[in-house]
Amino acid sequence: MQPNRREAILSALFGAGSMGLRALATGLPMSVLLNPRRSLADACIARDKAQFIIWATSGSGDPSNANVPGTYEDPGIAHSLDPQMEPTPMMLGGRKTMAAKPWATLPQAVLDRTCFFHHTTLTNSHANQSKVLKLMSAIKRQEMLVSLMSQKLAGCLDTVQIEPASISGEFVTFGGRVLPALTPLGLRDVFISPAGPLTNLRKLRDTDLDRVYSVLKSNGNATQLAYLDRMAKSQGELRNISDSLLSSLSGITANDVRGQITAAVALIQMGVTPTSVIQLPFGGDNHSDANLARETAQHVSSIAAIADLQSRLQAAKLQDRVTFVLMNVFGRTLNRPMRAGRDHLGAHHCTVIIGKGIQGSIIGGVTKAGNDYAATAIDSRTGQSSGNLDIRFEDTLAAVGKTIAAAVGLPGDVINDQITAGKVVQAALA
Repeated sequence: MQPNRREAILSALFGAGSMGLRALATGLPMSVLLNPRRSLADACIARDKAQFIIWATSGSGDPSNANVPGTYEDPGIAHSLDPQMEPTPMMLGGRKTMAAKPWATLPQAVLDRTCFFHHTTLTNSHANQSKVLKLMSAIKRQEMLVSLMSQKLAGCLDTVQIEPASISGEFVTFGGRVLPALTPLGLRDVFISPAGPLTNLRKLRDTDLDRVYSVLKSNGNATQLAYLDRMAKSQGELRNISDSLLSSLSGITANDVRGQITAAVALIQMGVTPTSVIQLPFGGDNHSDANLARETAQHVSSIAAIADLQSRLQAAKLQDRVTFVLMNVFGRTLNRPMRAGRDHLGAHHCTVIIGKGIQGSIIGGVTKAGNDYAATAIDSRTGQSSGNLDIRFEDTLAAVGKTIAAAVGLPGDVINDQITAGKVVQAALA
Protein backbone atom coordinates (compact mmCIF):
# COMPACT_ATOMS: atom_id res chain seq x y z
CA MET A 1 0.00 0.00 0.00
CA GLN A 2 1.34 3.47 -0.92
CA PRO A 3 2.53 5.49 2.13
CA ASN A 4 0.26 8.43 1.35
CA ARG A 5 -2.77 6.11 1.01
CA ARG A 6 -1.82 4.37 4.26
CA GLU A 7 -1.45 7.64 6.13
CA ALA A 8 -4.78 8.88 4.77
CA ILE A 9 -6.55 5.76 6.09
CA LEU A 10 -4.87 6.09 9.50
CA SER A 11 -5.81 9.76 9.72
CA ALA A 12 -9.40 9.01 8.73
CA LEU A 13 -9.70 6.18 11.24
CA PHE A 14 -7.88 7.63 14.22
CA GLY A 15 -8.08 11.39 13.82
CA ALA A 16 -5.47 14.08 14.23
CA GLY A 17 -2.60 12.97 16.41
CA SER A 18 -3.78 9.35 16.24
CA MET A 19 -6.09 10.12 19.14
CA GLY A 20 -7.98 6.88 18.67
CA LEU A 21 -4.81 4.81 18.93
CA ARG A 22 -3.83 6.70 22.05
CA ALA A 23 -7.21 5.96 23.59
CA LEU A 24 -6.77 2.28 22.72
CA ALA A 25 -3.28 2.26 24.20
CA THR A 26 -4.20 3.89 27.50
CA GLY A 27 -7.77 2.73 28.05
CA LEU A 28 -8.79 6.36 28.60
CA PRO A 29 -11.56 8.13 26.63
CA MET A 30 -10.32 10.60 24.04
CA SER A 31 -12.02 13.41 25.93
CA VAL A 32 -9.79 12.74 28.95
CA LEU A 33 -6.67 12.59 26.79
CA LEU A 34 -7.57 15.91 25.20
CA ASN A 35 -8.35 17.54 28.52
CA PRO A 36 -7.22 15.56 31.60
CA ARG A 37 -8.89 18.05 33.95
CA ARG A 38 -12.30 17.69 32.35
CA SER A 39 -15.15 17.12 34.76
CA LEU A 40 -16.23 13.51 35.06
CA ALA A 41 -19.76 14.85 35.30
CA ASP A 42 -19.58 15.42 31.55
CA ALA A 43 -19.81 11.67 30.95
CA CYS A 44 -22.63 10.49 28.71
CA ILE A 45 -25.77 9.84 30.73
CA ALA A 46 -26.62 6.75 28.63
CA ARG A 47 -23.12 5.24 28.62
CA ASP A 48 -24.27 2.03 30.31
CA LYS A 49 -26.86 1.43 27.58
CA ALA A 50 -24.91 2.59 24.53
CA GLN A 51 -24.05 -0.16 22.04
CA PHE A 52 -21.67 -0.52 19.14
CA ILE A 53 -23.49 -1.76 16.04
CA ILE A 54 -22.54 -4.22 13.31
CA TRP A 55 -25.10 -3.67 10.56
CA ALA A 56 -25.47 -6.18 7.73
CA THR A 57 -27.32 -4.95 4.66
CA SER A 58 -27.67 -5.78 0.98
CA GLY A 59 -29.16 -4.04 -2.00
CA SER A 60 -29.73 -7.44 -3.61
CA GLY A 61 -32.91 -8.02 -1.64
CA ASP A 62 -31.85 -11.45 -0.39
CA PRO A 63 -34.54 -13.96 0.65
CA SER A 64 -33.52 -13.72 4.31
CA ASN A 65 -37.21 -13.18 5.10
CA ALA A 66 -38.27 -16.56 3.71
CA ASN A 67 -37.08 -19.04 6.32
CA VAL A 68 -37.29 -17.23 9.64
CA PRO A 69 -39.55 -17.92 12.63
CA GLY A 70 -43.06 -16.77 11.82
CA THR A 71 -43.07 -18.12 8.25
CA TYR A 72 -43.85 -21.75 9.07
CA GLU A 73 -47.44 -21.47 10.30
CA ASP A 74 -48.91 -21.13 6.79
CA PRO A 75 -48.30 -24.17 4.54
CA GLY A 76 -48.61 -21.91 1.49
CA ILE A 77 -45.21 -20.38 2.25
CA ALA A 78 -42.52 -22.22 0.27
CA HIS A 79 -39.22 -23.23 1.86
CA SER A 80 -36.22 -25.13 0.56
CA LEU A 81 -36.68 -28.90 0.71
CA ASP A 82 -32.97 -29.47 1.26
CA PRO A 83 -32.35 -31.40 4.53
CA GLN A 84 -29.99 -28.60 5.61
CA MET A 85 -33.03 -26.31 5.73
CA GLU A 86 -35.57 -28.64 7.30
CA PRO A 87 -38.08 -27.00 9.68
CA THR A 88 -36.59 -27.22 13.15
CA PRO A 89 -38.08 -26.30 16.55
CA MET A 90 -36.34 -23.58 18.56
CA MET A 91 -37.08 -21.47 21.64
CA LEU A 92 -37.50 -17.70 21.53
CA GLY A 93 -38.47 -15.83 24.67
CA GLY A 94 -39.68 -19.00 26.33
CA ARG A 95 -41.94 -19.88 23.36
CA LYS A 96 -41.42 -22.79 20.99
CA THR A 97 -41.38 -21.81 17.33
CA MET A 98 -40.16 -23.19 14.01
CA ALA A 99 -37.48 -21.99 11.61
CA ALA A 100 -35.05 -23.29 9.02
CA LYS A 101 -32.46 -25.53 10.65
CA PRO A 102 -29.54 -23.06 10.38
CA TRP A 103 -31.33 -20.54 12.64
CA ALA A 104 -31.91 -23.26 15.23
CA THR A 105 -28.18 -24.00 15.33
CA LEU A 106 -27.46 -20.66 17.00
CA PRO A 107 -26.61 -21.16 20.68
CA GLN A 108 -29.58 -20.70 22.99
CA ALA A 109 -27.75 -17.85 24.74
CA VAL A 110 -27.74 -16.02 21.38
CA LEU A 111 -31.36 -16.88 20.59
CA ASP A 112 -32.37 -15.54 24.00
CA ARG A 113 -31.35 -12.09 22.74
CA THR A 114 -32.50 -12.42 19.12
CA CYS A 115 -35.56 -10.68 17.66
CA PHE A 116 -37.12 -11.52 14.29
CA PHE A 117 -39.08 -8.38 13.35
CA HIS A 118 -41.54 -8.77 10.44
CA HIS A 119 -42.27 -5.56 8.54
CA THR A 120 -42.63 -3.97 5.13
CA THR A 121 -39.90 -1.94 3.45
CA LEU A 122 -42.45 -0.13 1.27
CA THR A 123 -40.43 -0.82 -1.89
CA ASN A 124 -39.46 -3.65 -4.22
CA SER A 125 -36.73 -1.75 -6.08
CA HIS A 126 -33.01 -2.40 -5.64
CA ALA A 127 -32.37 1.30 -6.23
CA ASN A 128 -34.22 2.22 -3.04
CA GLN A 129 -31.82 0.63 -0.57
CA SER A 130 -30.66 4.03 0.66
CA LYS A 131 -34.30 5.06 1.10
CA VAL A 132 -35.00 1.97 3.20
CA LEU A 133 -31.99 2.80 5.39
CA LYS A 134 -33.59 6.23 5.79
CA LEU A 135 -36.83 4.44 6.80
CA MET A 136 -38.50 5.78 3.65
CA SER A 137 -38.30 9.42 4.75
CA ALA A 138 -39.36 8.77 8.37
CA ILE A 139 -36.01 10.14 9.63
CA LYS A 140 -35.52 13.87 9.78
CA ARG A 141 -33.15 15.48 7.28
CA GLN A 142 -33.14 12.27 5.21
CA GLU A 143 -30.46 10.70 7.40
CA MET A 144 -29.78 6.97 7.30
CA LEU A 145 -30.67 5.09 10.49
CA VAL A 146 -27.09 3.79 10.80
CA SER A 147 -25.79 7.35 10.57
CA LEU A 148 -28.36 8.81 12.99
CA MET A 149 -27.46 6.19 15.58
CA SER A 150 -23.72 6.59 15.03
CA GLN A 151 -23.95 10.33 15.53
CA LYS A 152 -25.92 9.97 18.76
CA LEU A 153 -23.80 7.11 20.16
CA ALA A 154 -20.30 8.38 19.39
CA GLY A 155 -20.10 10.59 22.49
CA CYS A 156 -21.24 7.76 24.73
CA LEU A 157 -18.80 5.27 23.21
CA ASP A 158 -15.86 7.71 22.92
CA THR A 159 -15.20 6.71 19.32
CA VAL A 160 -12.78 8.51 17.03
CA GLN A 161 -15.41 9.32 14.43
CA ILE A 162 -19.14 9.83 14.53
CA GLU A 163 -19.68 8.41 11.03
CA PRO A 164 -20.30 4.73 10.30
CA ALA A 165 -17.62 2.72 8.51
CA SER A 166 -18.63 0.79 5.40
CA ILE A 167 -16.36 -2.23 4.98
CA SER A 168 -18.56 -4.11 2.52
CA GLY A 169 -18.86 -1.74 -0.43
CA GLU A 170 -22.48 -0.98 0.48
CA PHE A 171 -23.58 2.62 -0.19
CA VAL A 172 -23.72 4.60 3.09
CA THR A 173 -24.25 8.33 3.59
CA PHE A 174 -23.80 10.63 6.56
CA GLY A 175 -25.28 14.11 6.55
CA GLY A 176 -25.90 13.74 2.82
CA ARG A 177 -22.24 12.88 2.17
CA VAL A 178 -21.30 9.51 0.64
CA LEU A 179 -18.85 7.73 2.94
CA PRO A 180 -15.71 6.10 1.53
CA ALA A 181 -15.74 2.32 1.29
CA LEU A 182 -13.05 0.53 3.28
CA THR A 183 -12.01 -3.06 2.63
CA PRO A 184 -10.85 -5.76 5.05
CA LEU A 185 -7.66 -6.31 3.04
CA GLY A 186 -6.93 -2.58 3.06
CA LEU A 187 -7.34 -2.41 6.81
CA ARG A 188 -5.15 -5.47 7.26
CA ASP A 189 -2.35 -3.94 5.20
CA VAL A 190 -2.49 -0.71 7.20
CA PHE A 191 -2.19 -2.38 10.59
CA ILE A 192 0.04 -5.42 10.26
CA SER A 193 3.02 -3.91 8.46
CA PRO A 194 6.27 -3.93 10.49
CA ALA A 195 5.90 -0.20 11.14
CA GLY A 196 2.14 -0.46 11.66
CA PRO A 197 0.43 1.49 14.45
CA LEU A 198 -0.35 -1.56 16.59
CA THR A 199 3.36 -2.16 17.17
CA ASN A 200 3.75 1.25 18.84
CA LEU A 201 0.94 1.01 21.38
CA ARG A 202 3.20 0.46 24.42
CA LYS A 203 5.16 3.64 23.72
CA LEU A 204 1.94 5.60 23.23
CA ARG A 205 0.54 4.20 26.48
CA ASP A 206 3.52 5.16 28.61
CA THR A 207 3.87 8.63 27.12
CA ASP A 208 0.19 9.56 27.48
CA LEU A 209 -0.31 8.06 30.94
CA ASP A 210 2.75 9.90 32.22
CA ARG A 211 1.36 13.14 30.80
CA VAL A 212 -2.14 12.69 32.23
CA TYR A 213 -0.87 11.60 35.64
CA SER A 214 1.41 14.62 35.83
CA VAL A 215 -1.50 16.97 35.10
CA LEU A 216 -3.85 15.38 37.62
CA LYS A 217 -1.19 14.96 40.29
CA SER A 218 -0.97 18.73 40.66
CA ASN A 219 -4.45 19.79 39.55
CA GLY A 220 -6.75 16.79 39.92
CA ASN A 221 -8.88 15.46 42.75
CA ALA A 222 -9.17 12.05 44.35
CA THR A 223 -12.17 11.08 42.22
CA GLN A 224 -10.34 11.85 38.98
CA LEU A 225 -7.22 9.97 40.07
CA ALA A 226 -9.31 6.97 41.09
CA TYR A 227 -11.05 7.05 37.71
CA LEU A 228 -7.67 7.15 35.96
CA ASP A 229 -6.38 4.18 37.95
CA ARG A 230 -9.55 2.22 37.17
CA MET A 231 -9.55 2.93 33.44
CA ALA A 232 -5.83 2.85 32.60
CA LYS A 233 -4.67 -0.32 30.88
CA SER A 234 -1.74 -2.25 32.31
CA GLN A 235 1.19 -3.27 30.12
CA GLY A 236 -0.11 -6.84 30.22
CA GLU A 237 -3.61 -5.86 29.13
CA LEU A 238 -2.27 -3.76 26.30
CA ARG A 239 0.07 -6.52 25.11
CA ASN A 240 -2.84 -8.96 25.00
CA ILE A 241 -4.97 -6.49 23.02
CA SER A 242 -2.17 -5.74 20.57
CA ASP A 243 -1.33 -9.43 20.05
CA SER A 244 -5.00 -10.31 19.62
CA LEU A 245 -5.61 -7.55 17.05
CA LEU A 246 -2.47 -8.34 15.08
CA SER A 247 -3.34 -12.04 15.05
CA SER A 248 -6.93 -11.55 13.90
CA LEU A 249 -6.11 -8.91 11.27
CA SER A 250 -3.28 -10.99 9.83
CA GLY A 251 -5.84 -13.75 9.28
CA ILE A 252 -7.76 -11.65 6.74
CA THR A 253 -7.18 -13.21 3.34
CA ALA A 254 -10.06 -11.74 1.31
CA ASN A 255 -12.77 -9.09 1.32
CA ASP A 256 -15.32 -11.81 2.08
CA VAL A 257 -17.76 -12.27 4.95
CA ARG A 258 -15.09 -13.60 7.30
CA GLY A 259 -12.79 -10.70 6.47
CA GLN A 260 -15.58 -8.18 7.00
CA ILE A 261 -16.48 -9.64 10.40
CA THR A 262 -12.83 -9.64 11.48
CA ALA A 263 -12.44 -6.01 10.41
CA ALA A 264 -15.71 -4.95 12.08
CA VAL A 265 -14.73 -6.46 15.43
CA ALA A 266 -11.27 -4.89 15.19
CA LEU A 267 -12.74 -1.43 14.54
CA ILE A 268 -14.84 -1.82 17.69
CA GLN A 269 -11.84 -2.94 19.75
CA MET A 270 -9.94 0.10 18.52
CA GLY A 271 -12.83 2.47 19.23
CA VAL A 272 -12.92 3.82 15.69
CA THR A 273 -16.66 4.07 14.94
CA PRO A 274 -19.98 3.24 16.59
CA THR A 275 -21.25 1.38 13.49
CA SER A 276 -19.63 -0.93 10.95
CA VAL A 277 -21.58 -1.90 7.83
CA ILE A 278 -21.04 -5.36 6.35
CA GLN A 279 -22.88 -7.64 3.92
CA LEU A 280 -24.13 -11.19 4.54
CA PRO A 281 -25.55 -13.06 1.51
CA PHE A 282 -28.71 -15.13 1.98
CA GLY A 283 -29.39 -16.06 -1.64
CA GLY A 284 -28.96 -12.78 -3.46
CA ASP A 285 -31.19 -11.61 -6.29
CA ASN A 286 -32.46 -15.15 -6.79
CA HIS A 287 -35.12 -14.87 -9.51
CA SER A 288 -33.66 -18.07 -10.98
CA ASP A 289 -32.51 -20.46 -8.27
CA ALA A 290 -33.43 -24.08 -9.04
CA ASN A 291 -34.59 -25.87 -5.90
CA LEU A 292 -33.53 -22.75 -3.97
CA ALA A 293 -30.01 -24.19 -3.94
CA ARG A 294 -28.14 -20.88 -3.63
CA GLU A 295 -30.62 -19.70 -0.99
CA THR A 296 -29.89 -22.88 0.98
CA ALA A 297 -26.11 -22.66 0.72
CA GLN A 298 -25.95 -19.00 1.69
CA HIS A 299 -28.37 -19.38 4.60
CA VAL A 300 -26.11 -22.10 5.97
CA SER A 301 -22.91 -20.08 5.51
CA SER A 302 -24.23 -16.70 6.66
CA ILE A 303 -25.97 -17.97 9.79
CA ALA A 304 -22.73 -19.80 10.61
CA ALA A 305 -21.01 -16.42 10.15
CA ILE A 306 -23.44 -14.84 12.62
CA ALA A 307 -22.59 -17.59 15.11
CA ASP A 308 -18.88 -16.96 14.49
CA LEU A 309 -19.39 -13.22 15.05
CA GLN A 310 -21.13 -13.86 18.36
CA SER A 311 -18.32 -16.21 19.40
CA ARG A 312 -15.68 -13.61 18.54
CA LEU A 313 -17.53 -10.92 20.47
CA GLN A 314 -17.67 -13.18 23.51
CA ALA A 315 -13.96 -13.98 23.24
CA ALA A 316 -13.24 -10.24 23.15
CA LYS A 317 -15.65 -9.64 26.08
CA LEU A 318 -17.80 -7.49 23.79
CA GLN A 319 -20.96 -9.61 23.76
CA ASP A 320 -22.80 -7.07 25.95
CA ARG A 321 -21.51 -4.03 24.05
CA VAL A 322 -22.39 -4.86 20.44
CA THR A 323 -25.76 -5.18 18.70
CA PHE A 324 -26.00 -6.98 15.37
CA VAL A 325 -28.66 -6.01 12.80
CA LEU A 326 -29.59 -7.64 9.49
CA MET A 327 -31.82 -5.40 7.30
CA ASN A 328 -31.99 -5.49 3.51
CA VAL A 329 -33.77 -3.42 0.87
CA PHE A 330 -36.76 -5.76 0.57
CA GLY A 331 -37.82 -9.36 1.05
CA ARG A 332 -38.63 -12.08 -1.46
CA THR A 333 -41.87 -13.69 -2.56
CA LEU A 334 -43.02 -16.47 -0.25
CA ASN A 335 -45.64 -18.18 -2.45
CA ARG A 336 -43.27 -20.09 -4.76
CA PRO A 337 -44.50 -23.68 -4.96
CA MET A 338 -42.12 -24.55 -7.83
CA ARG A 339 -39.10 -23.45 -5.76
CA ALA A 340 -37.31 -22.19 -8.86
CA GLY A 341 -36.38 -18.82 -7.35
CA ARG A 342 -38.09 -15.83 -5.75
CA ASP A 343 -39.11 -12.39 -6.99
CA HIS A 344 -39.04 -9.00 -5.24
CA LEU A 345 -41.51 -8.48 -2.37
CA GLY A 346 -41.77 -5.05 -0.78
CA ALA A 347 -44.68 -6.04 1.45
CA HIS A 348 -42.64 -8.33 3.67
CA HIS A 349 -39.14 -8.37 5.11
CA CYS A 350 -37.75 -9.63 8.40
CA THR A 351 -35.07 -7.69 10.23
CA VAL A 352 -32.94 -9.73 12.64
CA ILE A 353 -31.61 -7.99 15.77
CA ILE A 354 -29.22 -9.59 18.27
CA GLY A 355 -27.94 -7.84 21.38
CA LYS A 356 -28.03 -7.26 25.11
CA GLY A 357 -30.98 -4.89 24.82
CA ILE A 358 -33.08 -7.41 22.88
CA GLN A 359 -35.53 -10.02 24.11
CA GLY A 360 -35.84 -13.32 22.25
CA SER A 361 -39.00 -12.69 20.23
CA ILE A 362 -40.98 -12.74 17.01
CA ILE A 363 -42.51 -9.33 16.32
CA GLY A 364 -45.43 -9.08 13.92
CA GLY A 365 -46.08 -11.75 11.36
CA VAL A 366 -47.19 -12.53 7.82
CA THR A 367 -50.62 -12.72 6.25
CA LYS A 368 -51.96 -13.70 2.84
CA ALA A 369 -52.19 -10.67 0.56
CA GLY A 370 -53.23 -11.04 -3.08
CA ASN A 371 -51.10 -13.67 -4.74
CA ASP A 372 -48.47 -13.60 -2.04
CA TYR A 373 -47.93 -12.44 1.54
CA ALA A 374 -47.42 -9.23 3.50
CA ALA A 375 -46.35 -8.18 6.97
CA THR A 376 -49.14 -7.51 9.45
CA ALA A 377 -49.92 -4.50 11.58
CA ILE A 378 -48.48 -4.77 15.12
CA ASP A 379 -49.54 -4.24 18.71
CA SER A 380 -46.67 -2.09 20.05
CA ARG A 381 -47.04 -3.43 23.58
CA THR A 382 -47.11 -7.17 22.87
CA GLY A 383 -45.46 -7.30 19.46
CA GLN A 384 -48.27 -9.52 18.22
CA SER A 385 -50.28 -9.23 15.02
CA SER A 386 -53.52 -9.19 17.00
CA GLY A 387 -54.93 -7.01 19.76
CA ASN A 388 -54.50 -3.25 19.75
CA LEU A 389 -52.86 -2.85 16.35
CA ASP A 390 -51.52 0.64 16.94
CA ILE A 391 -48.65 0.23 14.44
CA ARG A 392 -50.10 0.27 10.94
CA PHE A 393 -48.64 -1.91 8.19
CA GLU A 394 -47.29 1.28 6.57
CA ASP A 395 -45.45 2.24 9.78
CA THR A 396 -43.79 -1.10 10.54
CA LEU A 397 -40.52 -0.04 8.87
CA ALA A 398 -40.30 3.05 11.06
CA ALA A 399 -41.26 0.90 14.06
CA VAL A 400 -38.38 -1.50 13.56
CA GLY A 401 -36.07 1.52 13.21
CA LYS A 402 -37.31 3.02 16.48
CA THR A 403 -37.00 -0.34 18.24
CA ILE A 404 -33.39 -0.79 17.10
CA ALA A 405 -32.57 2.75 18.22
CA ALA A 406 -34.04 2.03 21.67
CA ALA A 407 -32.12 -1.25 21.94
CA VAL A 408 -28.75 0.42 21.29
CA GLY A 409 -29.30 3.15 23.85
CA LEU A 410 -30.84 6.19 22.18
CA PRO A 411 -33.14 8.04 24.62
CA GLY A 412 -36.86 7.98 23.92
CA ASP A 413 -37.15 11.72 23.39
CA VAL A 414 -34.39 11.62 20.75
CA ILE A 415 -35.99 8.65 19.00
CA ASN A 416 -39.42 10.25 18.83
CA ASP A 417 -37.99 13.57 17.70
CA GLN A 418 -35.78 12.13 14.95
CA ILE A 419 -38.02 9.30 13.66
CA THR A 420 -41.41 10.72 12.80
CA ALA A 421 -43.51 7.56 12.35
CA GLY A 422 -44.05 4.21 14.05
CA LYS A 423 -43.60 3.22 17.68
CA VAL A 424 -41.02 1.34 19.72
CA VAL A 425 -42.16 -2.26 20.20
CA GLN A 426 -41.58 -2.87 23.89
CA ALA A 427 -41.93 -6.65 23.60
CA ALA A 428 -38.70 -6.75 21.58
CA LEU A 429 -36.65 -5.09 24.32
CA ALA A 430 -34.94 -6.80 27.23
